[in-house]
Amino acid sequence: MRKNIILCGVGGQGTILASRLIATAAMAGNIPIKTAETIGMAQRGGSVFSHLRLGEEANSPLIAKGETDLIIAFEPGEAVRQLPFLKKGGTVVVSRRAVMPVSAMIGKSSYDPEQMIDYLREHTEHLIIVDADRAAQELGSSKTLNVVLLGAAVRSKELGLSEEDLKKAVKERVPERFLDLNMRSLAWSRDNGEE
Repeated sequence: MRKNIILCGVGGQGTILASRLIATAAMAGNIPIKTAETIGMAQRGGSVFSHLRLGEEANSPLIAKGETDLIIAFEPGEAVRQLPFLKKGGTVVVSRRAVMPVSAMIGKSSYDPEQMIDYLREHTEHLIIVDADRAAQELGSSKTLNVVLLGAAVRSKELGLSEEDLKKAVKERVPERFLDLNMRSLAWSRDNGEE
């Protein structure tokens, strides 16, 4: 099995923890994994993305354009930004909730999240849109987006890991006081959140 995965979002959304949960689950299953993270201006609301390559054939952590099996996007604009990396027939799991880029906030550009979703629908063969606002409301916290998106990625069958693999990784990586919330988030994602 070989999987090339990109996670992308904006600083503070939990992208890096999601990347580490995937890596932890892969290592526990004796699946070779290589990762590279770009966190740059994450604390200022900048782009954050991780490349993950699962499988024996991964010699480098970086994924070339057109070779990604799965993009897990915490924000629609970031999904569009990473789309050139997606291979033909690849899958995108994206949160519907937008985070306005700093450039749009200071008036240098406009940002319409519905246009981004429409663009993804037009240019992606396999698209799963997760209703992050509904998840936050029903789970009682907006801090679960990363696990909700990982659950949707499991459902896509492109992650290469099972829900049980992720549960074990969550138990290993997440502080005990947040375990119940994260387990409920995986269960929610199994049954909901997909358009």
